Amino acid sequence: MQQFSDTEMSALTQAVVHHLDEWKISAEAMLCVLGLPEEVRPRHMQQYRQGDKAFPQTEDIMHRIDHLVGIADALRTTFPFSSQMRVMWLQKPHRRFQKRSPLTVMLDEGTDGLMKVRIEVDCAYGYHISEAMRINQSQNAN
Repeated sequence: MQQFSDTEMSALTQAVVHHLDEWKISAEAMLCVLGLPEEVRPRHMQQYRQGDKAFPQTEDIMHRIDHLVGIADALRTTFPFSSQMRVMWLQKPHRRFQKRSPLTVMLDEGTDGLMKVRIEVDCAYGYHISEAMRINQSQNAN
């Protein structure tokens, strides 16, 4: 896992919170989707937003951040001219998620849910994952 400097981690934290703010999700949902420790309260999100505090660099949180940034990038590519469409896509029930919204999947299923949503919205990531699985299966068959 790559380690970021304090300055880099602070900038990354602010960028991720900015994405979550654009998605119009609550501070409670932000804590959940990020998998932050239980002692972090919704009111602490303001410290992260302002750069006074940075997310911890645990393996789980860094995986979640990677997926969140990937989802945000893919949504900007899919809906380049409408932040409202990005928010609507995240909140609208989706047939591939058994009529649950992508946001619900991310909240209910943690890192696995983030990966499922990312695979759905980011075709390049989905291809990368399916190719890695194909290679892994062929290696296990030998």
